[in-house]
Amino acid sequence: MVTLTAFDPPADETAAVLDEVGALVAELVTGAAERKVLGHDRGEALAARLLATRPGATPRELGSVLDELREVLATGVDNAAPGEFAYIPGSGLLTSALGELIASVANRYTGLAGFTPAAVALEQSVLRWLTELFDLPERAQAVLLAGGSAANLSALVAAREKHAGGRADLATVYVGQHAHASVRKAARIAGIPAEQIRVCGSTDGARIDPEAVRIAIKQDESDGFVPIAVVGAAGTTNAGAVDPLGDLAGIAHDAGIWFHVDAAYGGFFQLTERGRTRLAGIELADSITLDPHKSLFLPFGTGALLVRDRDDLVRAFGEEADYLRDHEASGSDDLDRLPDFSSLTPELTRAWRGLRLWLPLQLHGVDAYRDALDRTLDLTVHAREVLEADPNVEVVGTSDLSILTFRVPGGDARQDELLAAVHTDGRVHLSSTVIDGRVVIRLATLSHRTTPATVGLALELIRAAAAR
Repeated sequence: MVTLTAFDPPADETAAVLDEVGALVAELVTGAAERKVLGHDRGEALAARLLATRPGATPRELGSVLDELREVLATGVDNAAPGEFAYIPGSGLLTSALGELIASVANRYTGLAGFTPAAVALEQSVLRWLTELFDLPERAQAVLLAGGSAANLSALVAAREKHAGGRADLATVYVGQHAHASVRKAARIAGIPAEQIRVCGSTDGARIDPEAVRIAIKQDESDGFVPIAVVGAAGTTNAGAVDPLGDLAGIAHDAGIWFHVDAAYGGFFQLTERGRTRLAGIELADSITLDPHKSLFLPFGTGALLVRDRDDLVRAFGEEADYLRDHEASGSDDLDRLPDFSSLTPELTRAWRGLRLWLPLQLHGVDAYRDALDRTLDLTVHAREVLEADPNVEVVGTSDLSILTFRVPGGDARQDELLAAVHTDGRVHLSSTVIDGRVVIRLATLSHRTTPATVGLALELIRAAAAR
């Protein structure tokens, strides 16, 4: 039994702590493939107890603390389980968590490159891999942020600074009707009035209509507004649809404004041959949002923004401070110099996020991710074929990536009934959304733990519920 008596425990005590915590981690990892998503206690009584708890004046024994954590982990929705098909699944990787553990204990400062150049170089190496993956030019720069929402916000701030300067009150942004809510939120936070976020229509109910964007830009220019950005989706959350990225890039280029692609969900399908074909045009973007905590299976809190020109980030986020006068800042024009992340993002103090991405890529290799993403595409094709052959199911729309949408006969309440029936089993979790005014059910395959057997179980439960 371990009780910590110092902030920096001696070697034997450190080893004992890691052993006990490691046992809990091993339980989580080795049992993940067998766990149910649903059916656990909601933990309301536990939540009430925890809310009333305060830290004590003296140390608690580690085992009792970990037992309390086990209680927490036995409750709620287990989104790391293989049957998680709701929303966009997030499965989490042990190797990434190990990187985060090392980074947190080492606690190296990486906001300015001069403090630990090698740590920044390690992160920059994997960031360059990201920009190269999308065929961006040498001046491109990627940064790691807390998630896709932070990346979308940073992209629109950069677009505002480049194209509107101090006139955010006149700025306009163009998005599709299925754009992620974080894009509209980002525009508002960036100071763009909500009524100047133009939600453009669709020709097929799933993808933005480029001609509607073109017309809206011309009308706004005529009315004295300042268009700053067109936003395309490389995999909508609603249905996994990919907007016509090449056409949108051409429109943004003709208008002389920013083209941002929200590829938080779908971007890493670029690793696969099919994905690269379906994401054609993404390489023309001025910025791209990615979420490694989605399609690279990393823990939540790992997002990325790729920008075509590093200087656009410096313009938006660079700031001098007297208390940093001893530090030699990295020049934005010198691409061979390591970047100061503090001049490229809103953060001066930041976590060493690179290690949580670098370590799993080193230990698993890129091919493992490519194969896993190809499997999710194969499983989605199989699910579509099975449901299309079922007379009790209506598949809605096409599937560009790994999200499948469908309905059963009847009104919206009938869709909710099917969800409830499927969820009774506990091993499969689906979700619903609204497309063209109708509730549809989503089957989103992305977890690296999801197998053909998992998808087979989901299809069995769906078809049985639909038949009833």
